[in-house]
Amino acid sequence: MAAVAYPLEVRASHATAVSHSDPPTPCADAVIDSIPCGVPQGPAVGVFALQGDVREHLHVLTRLGVDAFTVRRPEELARCDGLVLPGGESTTMAKLARTFELFEPLVERIADGMPTFGTCAGMIMLADRIEDGIEGQETLGGLDVTVRRNAFGRQVDSFEGDISFEALDAPVHAVFIRAPWVEDTGPDVEVLATVPEGEAAGRIVAVRQGSLMATSFHPEVGGDDRVHRYFVDHVVKS
Repeated sequence: MAAVAYPLEVRASHATAVSHSDPPTPCADAVIDSIPCGVPQGPAVGVFALQGDVREHLHVLTRLGVDAFTVRRPEELARCDGLVLPGGESTTMAKLARTFELFEPLVERIADGMPTFGTCAGMIMLADRIEDGIEGQETLGGLDVTVRRNAFGRQVDSFEGDISFEALDAPVHAVFIRAPWVEDTGPDVEVLATVPEGEAAGRIVAVRQGSLMATSFHPEVGGDDRVHRYFVDHVVKS
């Protein structure tokens, strides 16, 4: 997959949500809270909202008829049938989860089998092992993988391209922003997608293990809801 310039129209419309160089904020803003959530009969899927790319995930989930809402506190986590860990800054996400007494409840729910989908930094948060992390960096764990942080380079190296995704009948247009990749996987991890060409050819960028799923890229960007639909179908079946 040849690296290409990150499109200006996407960069402009999603700058607030997905720019990993933005200063972290301890909670989502009022615009996020004003997003109408899904219909009551849909599964309850929360989006971790202490930091990261929250708004776009809520929009996609709502389009799918999901009861989508922000998660900042343990009582909101308790509502969840499933959870999305968005892109953002993984070290900040972990520290804020500790500050808001959400870290241990997250670890417990994930260990108990709550379907959880991590994108970009969310993939790092789900990984059991990290390469190129900062000293003492914590993760929630659950995925038997080693993830290399910022594997594709800095934010200026962001790129996009089409990749094949297991269980989907057509390629997914994937947007990578300071993205990690998976260095190695345990025996129970299913590889869902790899980079097809270029310098990173063969690198693993999507995985699933039991109730957990993660992508290096941002499926919430670009209007294709199939990856989220794949996750929601898993939540419904669980």
